[in-house]
Amino acid sequence: QVQPMESGGGLVQAGGSLRLSCAVSGSIFNIRTMGWFRQTSGKQRELVGGITRDGVPNYEDFVKGRFTISRDNAKKTMYLQIANAKPEDTAVYYCNTVAPPLRMPWGQGTQVTVSS
Repeated sequence: QVQPMESGGGLVQAGGSLRLSCAVSGSIFNIRTMGWFRQTSGKQRELVGGITRDGVPNYEDFVKGRFTISRDNAKKTMYLQIANAKPEDTAVYYCNTVAPPLRMPWGQGTQVTVSS
């Protein structure tokens, strides 16, 4: 099965920026909406936002204005630009298809830690 590969996480101070990448092999990347998810210790994995195959992004209210999702179909790669990072953004970030019936196996994710 195809598995997403997340990268780009790290330690950043509050107010700083990070750019995460998600590489996906196979044709499904160019067919369905892809999304970014995150999981904090003690909480369920939650959807951050997604982007359609045509490049139209959508964001949850709690990150709108600070997070930007984009994709490069030629490279089959999705990006998450985090700006004005906040300590509450600290989590493991994952990528996957948004539709549950088309969900790929979860990757290991990439850790983002925002210090105050």
